[in-house]
Amino acid sequence: MNHVVWAYSENEGVSNEVASAATDIVKGSPGEVVVVEIAQPRAGIRAPGGRLLLKGPSSADSPGVVAEALYRAAKELQPAAVLVGATRNGRETASRLAAKLRVGCMSEIYNLSSDGQSLLGERNVFAGKVVAKVTCALPAVATVKVGSYPRMESAPGGTRELDVGGVDSPIRVASREKKAVGAVDLKSAKVIVSAGRGVKKKEDLAMLEDLAREMHGALGCSRPLSSDLGWLPEEHHIGLTGVSVKPDLYLAVGISGQLQHTAGMKDSKVVASINTDKDAPMFQASDYGIVGDLYQVVPALRRALSAHG
Repeated sequence: MNHVVWAYSENEGVSNEVASAATDIVKGSPGEVVVVEIAQPRAGIRAPGGRLLLKGPSSADSPGVVAEALYRAAKELQPAAVLVGATRNGRETASRLAAKLRVGCMSEIYNLSSDGQSLLGERNVFAGKVVAKVTCALPAVATVKVGSYPRMESAPGGTRELDVGGVDSPIRVASREKKAVGAVDLKSAKVIVSAGRGVKKKEDLAMLEDLAREMHGALGCSRPLSSDLGWLPEEHHIGLTGVSVKPDLYLAVGISGQLQHTAGMKDSKVVASINTDKDAPMFQASDYGIVGDLYQVVPALRRALSAHG
């Protein structure tokens, strides 16, 4: 087994985060980080120890195909660990790969390190209320929690190619439809105004969008508004099964504050809430709170912002 850590994700930005995680593992050791790519190289990938381009698969669209390609390469080159971004496809890829290699698989890990014999890390449990320390004997596979590492911005390194042969998938894509997406990047937003079930109808989101814009921020929401009602695209959903954010200011408007939601915004620097229910759990997670009707409070906030320029 080589003291080499592989980093992979089908998402270019996440791949650079996983490369940062891999760099932490080999820090202070003679190991190296290799960023793995499938089928085609990508210009935006940062590879501190170089790239490994796996030739043979026609694309990296299928987790099954990617897992098989990684398995064939890992059997030959025997890396100490394979890190995969914990995206929807990445989680499936990692579990398939670990099963093929017959090694352990750690999920949604951050603060990764190694003692030379095991892979060590932390993961959130009980909706983020508890941090569990986990360990897995090397060689190992792990999915890296998205957003837990900064993206690697620059790194030297050449590219090595390895032909793993053609990889077929039993799944055939009959057709593709483009998913509607919004123009929001909640992970980089410094201010987030987040809407909950207290908003009575979809049209009323406009005033919260205006408030977010006036505060130079972005609009988020709790799960019901995106997944159940479909008022906003999924990338606006903040919570345990959505996006995790850590803005300078998080303003929760009409959100009750169940664990599934607060797990996604608990790292915010300042949290403020507006709710008619003085006993709403969201207030317990807030630095500031206003007990009142959002339809009165939000216009008042906008008037105050306008008055102060």
